[in-house]
Amino acid sequence: MKRRVVIEKVEPLSHGWAKLDRYTIRYTRADGRVDVLQREVHDHGHGATVLPYDAKRGTVLLVRQFRLPAFLHDHDGFIVETCAGLLEGDDPAQCAKREAEEELGFRLSNLRFMATVYMTPGAVTERLSLFIADYDHAARIGAGGGEAHEGEDIEVLEIAFDEMRRMVQDGRIVDAKTVLLSLYLERELGLPPL
Repeated sequence: MKRRVVIEKVEPLSHGWAKLDRYTIRYTRADGRVDVLQREVHDHGHGATVLPYDAKRGTVLLVRQFRLPAFLHDHDGFIVETCAGLLEGDDPAQCAKREAEEELGFRLSNLRFMATVYMTPGAVTERLSLFIADYDHAARIGAGGGEAHEGEDIEVLEIAFDEMRRMVQDGRIVDAKTVLLSLYLERELGLPPL
């Protein structure tokens, strides 16, 4: 497959908060014809996300935060999602634990790896590692809410897992990583689909 793609040129378009580059590639199609294509690629690093679950209470921890791309499209921009962050040199498990402490204010236990996925492989390089973990209120270490110096203004939500499942079903949760983790937890608990 690698012989079918030759990178001819990379043009930096923006290297601010994230990198945006335009690639010119020579692509050999399955029938042997060659196309020259241009694609913009967004790179801001790889990340991890976690869905904490309290089995005794049947609750999960989520966050609600403003996401400009959703606001620009057709949404109010306030997305309900699992906490997540960039690896910043950590392995994915350490990142998931760190983000839970920063964003949720909880120390997690029994972290379980589910999958690593490309969320938007047509334009974004990010690979995201998905985890489920356990939490209880005895492991609360702070208020959560994220890091203000990073521009984070995060509302912590503790809701019944059944309510989360309904929110996925009726479209109140539209974030892909959150939908995937809801399905993974549903499967882990042996619950039938709604």
